[in-house]
Amino acid sequence: MGQREKIGSAQLEVLRYVQDHHPVTVRQVASHLAETRGLTRTTALNVMERLREKGHLRREVVDGVFHYFPVQSKVQLLRGLVRDFVEQALQGSLEPFVAYLAEEADLSAEELEHLQQKIRNLPGPKAEGE
Repeated sequence: MGQREKIGSAQLEVLRYVQDHHPVTVRQVASHLAETRGLTRTTALNVMERLREKGHLRREVVDGVFHYFPVQSKVQLLRGLVRDFVEQALQGSLEPFVAYLAEEADLSAEELEHLQQKIRNLPGPKAEGE
């Protein structure tokens, strides 16, 4: 997959809101953004349309009003954001991220066990030429 466009903080907030409340209208998102960020309906519409152009949202007309839906599940969205962070901010190195988890993250026993299980299930290193 080629270079994806970055998602800004307002776009991420809208994506999370749509993920948690879909289907949503511009009015619903605008109300949320007015409360959390003091943004206008026009800004909400612009952010939602930009996300639709980037392929993150789709819309359908229901009773004459556009309703927006996420294109991917919340899990897929979050994994993609983590992948982008590792590739862009950490230049592909997982070591700083793992160090953060080990030293600074406040993980519950359940979260820690879940992560350890995932690590145990990682495939081995690829042989050269694979």
